[in-house]
Formats: sequence, structure tokens, C-alpha cells
Amino acid sequence: MIIGFSSRVAVSAGVLCATGLLALMPAAAAGPGRAEPSPPGGPRAAAPHPLLLNRPGVQVRPRAGAPRVPRLSALSWLVADARTGDVLAAHNAHRRLPPASTLKTLFAVTVLPELPAGVRHTVRAEELRGIGDGSSLVGVTEGRTYRVTDLWRGVFLNSGNDAVHVLAELNGGWRATARQMQAKARSLGALDTQVVSPDGYDAPGQVSSAFDLAVFGRVGLRDPDFARYCATVEARFPGGGGWSYPIRNTNRLLSGAPGVKPYRGLIGIKNGYTSKAGSTLVAAARRDGRTLVVTVMNPQEGGGSAVYEEARSLLDWGFKAGGRVDAVGSLDAWRPSPSPSTDTPAAAAAVPEEPEAGWTEAGLIAGATGLGATVVVLVLRLPVRRPGRS
Repeated sequence: MIIGFSSRVAVSAGVLCATGLLALMPAAAAGPGRAEPSPPGGPRAAAPHPLLLNRPGVQVRPRAGAPRVPRLSALSWLVADARTGDVLAAHNAHRRLPPASTLKTLFAVTVLPELPAGVRHTVRAEELRGIGDGSSLVGVTEGRTYRVTDLWRGVFLNSGNDAVHVLAELNGGWRATARQMQAKARSLGALDTQVVSPDGYDAPGQVSSAFDLAVFGRVGLRDPDFARYCATVEARFPGGGGWSYPIRNTNRLLSGAPGVKPYRGLIGIKNGYTSKAGSTLVAAARRDGRTLVVTVMNPQEGGGSAVYEEARSLLDWGFKAGGRVDAVGSLDAWRPSPSPSTDTPAAAAAVPEEPEAGWTEAGLIAGATGLGATVVVLVLRLPVRRPGRS
């Protein structure tokens, strides 16, 4: 006896085969392979939405046994893991505030790679024009010759706006440098920052945020020159005629000062102050193989030392909280995806990653579709039983 099928039945059989395979997809995709190990402190919570840090107030996701977040008076603050970019806790992370000289972190990230350290330059009078009243200065003098590395020490240690002006002119000019800094901020996903004055001097419309400043500090630490300058406690600055004078880092967590002890493990980065911005600080410290970066903007209590003591409290908390809190955001959250043609080696971009054990979703769909089509073809090729014949 010859068994016959109609074309409608054949198609139905193919669809049923495909449907059956698709129903098995979740189990197959998760089937043969390695189980993901649990992170320290237990299973990790689901990744937070990037807009979580836009909420006002303190944001933290503690696990059992997590230390209590310190109470601070700063208008905005943030603490993050410098390696992973995970934000461990924050308060008003995206609030736009005047940054003062912490904006020099973005200046350095933008300009440092463009100017060879050993280049010597004789300062012209026009390069020192337009420095704001009351600016911090390192003592750059017209007609004197400096190495670029001397000027960078003036920027990082003394927060010298005179040194920033000269370096900006070497980089193509004041306005050009501001535009480059703005573009750099956008390329890093720092969307709160508006650059008007590259030295951080108060200017209408110039703002940044605790989030953005942490981004700049974290990126800066990846540059060996930036890392070396921001960690330098003391240096000598040329005074002319072979004479030089000592300069000392004004970041009190690094260098210490009456009433402020140096923080153990501190590796920089930059402090600032203006009457409009108040005290601001980006600081990083390393302990037991972990590096944290913190930002503190405009403490409302405690005087001139408050920005350092509040940063100290955040660093202490961050080191204790390792493995006991889940991230509330990422410093990479708004960074544009790298382009393979420009940000990764061509060879690496051309080599596909090794597939993991088990079936991929795309493979399952393709296999199910192919199997269904094969069933249809095979069935349609079978002889069809005609009425009245055996």
C-alpha cells in the first residue's frame, strides 16, 4: 500500500518540526557548556539601567554585609572601580556644576598625547594674555624657555593656569583646544561637560559632573605620563639662569597638609577651587590590587579640608564594599561603541570569536528552517495515492 499526503499536510509537518526545534532553543542554547561562576559575595544582581544615575540622591545597591555609605555634604559625589568602570555608589552623579581646576584632567587627557615632553619652548607675551584674575600660577615668565614636561608639572602640581595657557597655544590655540576638549569629552561618553575655559576658570556655561570627572580621571590613569605627573608630590620649576625653585602638589590627600594626612595608596589625580565651584577633587587610590576613583564636588560643610576628608571617607567605604555591592552604573555607559576600522587592529576585527559549546540561536533557527524545508520537499516527492486505487 502506498501512503499519500496532500501538500497542505506536508507543509504542516514541516512547520511542526521547525516549531519543535524552536521550542527546545532555550534549553539547547544553555545546554552543553560551562556554568558561570558566582562572583564574590554571591550572585550578581541584574545590570542597572544607565539612567539610574540620573536620579537625585544617593544611589547604592548593597548586598548582605555591605558597609553603610558615609554621609557627606558635597553637592555631588561618586566612587567607581577604575578597572571595570563599575560605579559602586553615587550622589547626584550627573548634576552639572562648575568643575574648577578638576577640568584640567580633561585638558591633560586631550593635549598630553599631542606635545612631546622634551620639546623646549620660549614663552611669548601673547601666550600669557587672558589669564583670569585670581588664577593659580606656577610662575611661567615671558622670554624664558621651558620644556613641555616642566609646564605639565606646573599644571598638575601647582594647577598653574599660566602653564595651561602656554600649552594650549602650543596645541593650536585657546579656542581650538576648548573645541578639542569638548570633542574628547563626547568621545568618552562624558555628556554633562561644557568646555569654555580649558584651565577650569569660572566661565558662563562651563560645567561638568562627578560622573564625567571620574571618566576623565580613569582615562588619564591609562596614560603613563598623566599617571606620573598626577602622582608627583614635589618637583623643581625653572626660574631662569640655571636656577629653579620647589613646587609641591596642592592635592592634600597626596602631599599632606596641616589637618590632612596623606591617604595610604593614593595615586593622584587633581584638585580644584574657585569661588563659584567651591572645592572639587578627583582622586584615585590603589590597595590590594584594586584601584578606585572618586569625585567630590563642592562640600557644603567642613571648610577647606572637607573635600579631602569626604574623598577619604568614600575611598575607605569603596575598599570595604568590594564584593558587597552591585554596580549602580558604569563609567562606560554613554561611551560610543568603538569602530573596528579605527579602534581595533584590522586583523583582530577580521577574526571571528570562537563559538561557545552548544547551539547558537541563529544556528537553531537556520537548522529548524532547513529541516522543515527538507521535510516538505521529501514528502512532496512521495507518490500520491489516487482515489479508487490500492
